[in-house]
This record gives sequence, C-alpha cells and structure tokens, in this order.
Amino acid sequence: MTDAPPRELEERLRDTRAKLESDVDLWVATPGSSGDVHLIPLSYLWDGTAFLISTPRASVTGRNLLADGRVRLGLGPTRDVVVVDGAAEPVDLADLAPETGDAFAAKTGFDPRELDEPYQYFLVRPRRVQAWREANELRGRDLMRDGRWLG
Repeated sequence: MTDAPPRELEERLRDTRAKLESDVDLWVATPGSSGDVHLIPLSYLWDGTAFLISTPRASVTGRNLLADGRVRLGLGPTRDVVVVDGAAEPVDLADLAPETGDAFAAKTGFDPRELDEPYQYFLVRPRRVQAWREANELRGRDLMRDGRWLG
C-alpha cells in the first residue's frame, strides 16, 4: 500500500497511455455461448487507438471473439491496473498490412504469419478504459467512455 495521493485525470491519462505503449502482454476475457468466461494472456500491439491481438482461430478465445466481439482486457499488476472493455473485429491475414504484421511481430516477439496453425488477428477498439493504483483512485477511474477519452 502507498500513502500517495490519487493521481489527477491528466496524470492518470498520461500514465495509462504510456502503459498501453510500453507493455507487451495483457489478459483477454471473452464470453462463451454457455455464459462461461474464458481468460487467457496474449501479446498485443497498441497503435494509439486500438489493440491488435492474435490467437489460434480454433481456440476458445478465437471462437468466442468470432461469435461475439465483446472483450475485456486487463493490463498491469493489481496495484497499477488498466481495464479495457472493447469490441473485437476479426482481421484476416490477407487484409493485414505487411507493415502492421511486422510491427506486431517486432513488438511481441512472435509472428503468427509464420505458423502452420491458422491464427486469427483481432482489432480491439476500446469503448471504456479504467485505471487505478489503490482504493483512493477508484473514484475517477474512468478514463474513456463510449470510445472517447475524457479530459
């Protein structure tokens, strides 16, 4: 625990955007058809407006995202967390710009284009972003609503 005062909106926005740029991995939660939630870690590329993730097309996460694009992403440790609710759109390999695929591979350290198993890319557009470090930051944790940054 820390006795640090809660960050103001501008500082929290700055810190969150820096985390989105610098982190490589996140947790991906998707709803299943039976009402179950599936949670896995994936690597990502953030382009300033959306996350690019990739997973085997036949995986539980791949099937869930293809059936229902709702997704929740979690970044960081529990005392410096960012939670993103978004909508995932499939991006077929043929539609992925080579430079985007290259940037994804460079950032994440793996290139799904080189694998034998068919991978599916997804572009996750944030609709809501929240960030907090301690209980004193729970108030004001919303940084984005309806796809628009606050502040």
